[in-house]
Amino acid sequence: MRITPASELDYRCKKLQNYMQASDLDAIIIVQNADLFYFTGTIQNGLLYLPAEGDPVYLVRREYTRARMESGIKEVLSLSSPKDILPTINNFGYPTPKRIGLELDVLPIVFLERYRKVWPNAEFSDATPLIRQVRMIKSEYEIKLMMDSAQQVHKVYERAKEVIREGITDLELAAELEFVARKNGHPGLIRMRVFNGEMCFGHTFSGVDSAVPAYTDTPFGGMGISPSFGQGPGYKIIARNEPVIIDFAGSVDGYLTDQTRVYCIGSLSDRLKKGFNDMLQVQELMKEIVTPGISWSEIHDRCRELATRQGYADNFMGAVNSQVSFIGHGLGIEIDEYPFIARGFKDNLMETGMTWAFEPKVVFPGEGAVGIENTFYLSKQGIKQMTISDDALVVL
Repeated sequence: MRITPASELDYRCKKLQNYMQASDLDAIIIVQNADLFYFTGTIQNGLLYLPAEGDPVYLVRREYTRARMESGIKEVLSLSSPKDILPTINNFGYPTPKRIGLELDVLPIVFLERYRKVWPNAEFSDATPLIRQVRMIKSEYEIKLMMDSAQQVHKVYERAKEVIREGITDLELAAELEFVARKNGHPGLIRMRVFNGEMCFGHTFSGVDSAVPAYTDTPFGGMGISPSFGQGPGYKIIARNEPVIIDFAGSVDGYLTDQTRVYCIGSLSDRLKKGFNDMLQVQELMKEIVTPGISWSEIHDRCRELATRQGYADNFMGAVNSQVSFIGHGLGIEIDEYPFIARGFKDNLMETGMTWAFEPKVVFPGEGAVGIENTFYLSKQGIKQMTISDDALVVL
């Protein structure tokens, strides 16, 4: 278990303060687990008060002792009641904030009303875009953790070659792979920022089930084992001559990588093999065109245009009426961070330090799905691939 260095936390808080000052925010209050972890190094229940100038104050309701041990933040204090927030902050001599930023994309209304009672004369606004801007540029420390995550997920894919066989269910295969991940430090959960964005390790399914859409904003869905969690692997039995899809997210000390590979026992139809090879070409185009300064939408548009020319207008990134609007997504401590390789982001540009997963996929209802996914990093020397498993179709 690694403790986030105090120097990392200090740099992140100061960078957010720079954005705050440019946006005329006097303070930001952070309570969401992923953001708490990023700025404090722990997720013990409480709030982080970050003034536009000065040291952050972490007020912990539960569990203070662990928070003090795990966080490199200088000021970590116990909080007994919301009534104590204002006098505690005032003790540091910070001015009464007039404009306060909150994580309004995820914050329950009851929390918003609570803070309105503490600062009744303050104006509240959404600080999430500023937080996400800070988080989208990764430090060398974060890149190292993501590289460790790539090593973890590679072990999962190597194990898949040993356990995929006719007659087992998609769920049994998933359990075997999840066991490997857990033994190598995976916590078993994947954080997503989107509301109701539930995920465990990823998706594992075969044949026709790989082409079943679901409520998730993903090109693959899967039947799942129950309508209560209608996605992912189910009870379908793996057979010969069909795709076996493993879309798995590694997680080490909170940091993620995302990878998809396709396996089969025997062979695949000509259409599926061509679809797979064409998606490799889409990935190559992305690798050729990504440089600092290109817009997120331009990457998306040029890659989608190639897929359309290849003949997949009705199959790319999902079947008709179930297609998603992205081809890639940023990731770090959440699976849906900036940048979004998607429509509608022509003013957002790629920058050195960004990490993202790129996942061109095609779906053929009633037959199956194929594609590829890797995690990338835009370094000072250009684009680098972080995931290390061989891209090729694995024929068993």
